[in-house]
Amino acid sequence: MLEWVGKLRSQNMAKFLISGGKKLSGEIKVSGSKNAVLALMAACLLTEDECTLANVPEIDDVRSMAEILKALGVEVKLDRHKLVIRASEIKNTKPSGEWASKLRGSILCLGPLLARAKNADFPFPGGDLIGKRPIDAHLEAFKILGAAADTSSGTLKIATPGLIGAKVVLEETSVTATENIMMAATLASGTTVIKLAAMEPHVQQLGIFLKKMGAKIKGIGTPTITIIGVSRLHGAKIKVIPDSEEAASLITLAAATRSDVKVSRLNPEFLEDYLLKLKKMNVQFEVGSDFVHIHAPAGEYHATKLQVGFYPKLNSDFIPPMSVLATQAVGDTLIYDWLYENRTGYVPELVKMGATAEVLDPHKVRISGPTPLRGANLNSSDLRMGVTLVIAALIAEGRSEIIDIHHIDRGYEHFEKRLKKLGADIKRLET
Repeated sequence: MLEWVGKLRSQNMAKFLISGGKKLSGEIKVSGSKNAVLALMAACLLTEDECTLANVPEIDDVRSMAEILKALGVEVKLDRHKLVIRASEIKNTKPSGEWASKLRGSILCLGPLLARAKNADFPFPGGDLIGKRPIDAHLEAFKILGAAADTSSGTLKIATPGLIGAKVVLEETSVTATENIMMAATLASGTTVIKLAAMEPHVQQLGIFLKKMGAKIKGIGTPTITIIGVSRLHGAKIKVIPDSEEAASLITLAAATRSDVKVSRLNPEFLEDYLLKLKKMNVQFEVGSDFVHIHAPAGEYHATKLQVGFYPKLNSDFIPPMSVLATQAVGDTLIYDWLYENRTGYVPELVKMGATAEVLDPHKVRISGPTPLRGANLNSSDLRMGVTLVIAALIAEGRSEIIDIHHIDRGYEHFEKRLKKLGADIKRLET
């Protein structure tokens, strides 16, 4: 019997105390991808055989997903950076809302449960409060594949007599909807074609993992994915790809603090548009096969336009940290994130620190620089905002206090310990 080992790091309230204004130096390694591993964990529901995931990040979202799987009767063992999962029997399709309602990634269990157990009853997924993140694309796709959904009771009750392959055209290019359809379709009868599919690296890795499990999939990494259903999938092993969101955060942190830092164990091909934007901002860096080495600036940083797009364009998660870099750039940086209307929550906190920043509308921000930042008492309300405030505190003069850092623990492994090794003056206080 596999046993689950691990606990949430931020079971109690915690905060960071940061003294800024210091240059950093050294090397920091990127962890496994949060977004990739959550989908891979959900995919393990599709087979009764044992699956093994390597390079798993030690983060709270992984622990939460493991608790959800446990509640379904799945055997889960976490041994540092390795997960062993076996869903030999799905004993329950209605997990406790304590975990599922807190984790946006819990929605990824719906497709596998429909495919394997023919039903699911989940609370509406939680996650970051960064704007409306409707699940309509998921429900419409499941309906097309032969499932019926009932949300009248306040939960997601979905059932099917048997999924049947069909063409699904996504109204929005949703990452999680693409992943859910892919997983559901692997055991459906017939052929499923997904149009306007998401192409992000973690979507591609899910497709690769499903193929390792015996799924028949074509078009991975393109807007059109074709899945021919099979009767059974088997166990498989895979190494989780590097976390591009974390990589971009760390690179931005190094640039914003005007430091000499090597960010390693990443895939530069996942970051091409982001690195292009850094070049336009006059950030000095060297790119290797698995690293980006940020050098101290040779001159002033330049303002530019930052606009979010679907992969391989600039990722929405990259924008909040880049806003701190924009406060140190000459001129006006215009930020346009059409994806989430509440992602601008970091702006008032930066203004509190002395930034010249303005929310033009729910999707647009203008930042004028350069402006010196000063320490302040700060509040983080989501994952990327938390890291953004850490970066701001590291370049600010004086001391900053950041509360609600459990958001950071959800997606960044031992963040303060790794920053300390670079020379950051950061302390974690449990309250």
